[in-house]
Parts: sequence; C-alpha cells; structure tokens
Amino acid sequence: MGVPIGVCIAGANRNDFKLAKATIESMPVRRPSARHGRQNLCLDKGFDYIEVYRLVRRRRYEGHISQRSNSPVERKRTPGRRKPRRWPVERTHSWMNRYRRMLIRWEKHDDNYLGLVHFVCGIIAFRAAGVYG
Repeated sequence: MGVPIGVCIAGANRNDFKLAKATIESMPVRRPSARHGRQNLCLDKGFDYIEVYRLVRRRRYEGHISQRSNSPVERKRTPGRRKPRRWPVERTHSWMNRYRRMLIRWEKHDDNYLGLVHFVCGIIAFRAAGVYG
C-alpha cells in the first residue's frame, strides 16, 4: 500500500542505506506474525547494498529493492511481470510534500521536526486505511 512504517531524520548528505536500520527500528507498531501473509518492504535504488539485503533478510521481510546498474546482487526477472511505474517510497514522499510545512524545514530543533513528520505520516496512514478524509 505504501504507507510509512518508520521515520528517521538526517541531513540530506547522508546515504540512504546508512539509515535503513534506524528507520526499520523506529517502527512504532509491532509487526504482525508471518502467518498473516508475506510482509513486503519496498525500497528504492538508494538501498541497493549488501548490508541492506542482510538487514531485510534478518528481519524476515520480502525485500523489493530497485537495482542500480552496478548492483551487488543479481536478481532474475519473472516473466510476465511489469515493473511498477512508481515506487511506494517516492509516492509517499509526494504525499508528504502536499503539506506545505514539510516542503521547507522551518523548525530548528530535530524533535519538533520529527513530531511534525510523525503527524503527517499518521494522517497518511489513516487516509490509506480509509479512516480519515
């Protein structure tokens, strides 16, 4: 569905894959057991590193990681499957940018900004669930 499961804030100059563990550990809701079905984790090309593949496997997710041209892991293409037009991560960022306060960070303290990000992610999750708006 593409709703945010965890949030980690850092500077724009940090590589995405270095924040993968902190983002997954920041999940506020316990994950349901595997008997409820496969749990997917969609990540973009910024997470295409061996460390992230190990983390995803250790956490028992079904990883869907877009590959760079010089990817460390080769995957077989399933015949008949098309690539998604837009990754859920990018779509969620687009949803977050609809809130004007998120476009430019005016808050000077990290805690204030993190609270705003949590608030926006909560609204996105409620709307995706059909609870709000």
